[in-house]
Amino acid sequence: MPDREQILRDGLETLGLPLEDRQIHALFAYLALLQQWNHAYNLTAIRDPEMMVTHHLLDSLSIARQVKGVRIIDVGTGPGLPGIPLAICFPERQFTLLDSNGKKTRFLFQVKTTLGLDNVQQLQSRAEAYRPEQPFDAVVSRAFTSLAGMTESCAHLLSKHGRFYAMKGQYPEQELSELPKHYNVVGSHRLVVPGIEGHRHLIEIAPA
Repeated sequence: MPDREQILRDGLETLGLPLEDRQIHALFAYLALLQQWNHAYNLTAIRDPEMMVTHHLLDSLSIARQVKGVRIIDVGTGPGLPGIPLAICFPERQFTLLDSNGKKTRFLFQVKTTLGLDNVQQLQSRAEAYRPEQPFDAVVSRAFTSLAGMTESCAHLLSKHGRFYAMKGQYPEQELSELPKHYNVVGSHRLVVPGIEGHRHLIEIAPA
């Protein structure tokens, strides 16, 4: 039976993401904090250590090769998914992790401090209420809301040439049909996540 580190390394190889040992150690340090805080704060329903590797780390990193831009905001980040794994993967990019839940943003502050993630900023706010000094190259979400809801509540966060990246399970045909006309779907990526059966999609949307 492969151990958790082997599951992660094999998964990263499948995804084409050659991470350094220190990055892999940081990903496991993040999971250790998540398990520790989960006892008191119930941050995630997934408690099995191996499932955390596949359903949190590899699922988050399955979009790493698609997401473009330097300034990225993860809306409705929860306990930092996909933002924290992506920030560990891309130390040269800046990540803002946004969530309205105070317990989750306190956890994210602990993660940032413990792991020394200088490229991460955590904020407690609703997406509609947050007014950044400058817009972002990419707005990422994982199970945040519908595509129409995401574009509506986060329109002011995106730069003119930016992209929305929405992580979905099944191909969201109904949601796509309800997308406002001033947005174009510029990419639909079928994701294969090592260790996870079932459908995963990344929908890439740009302002028209």
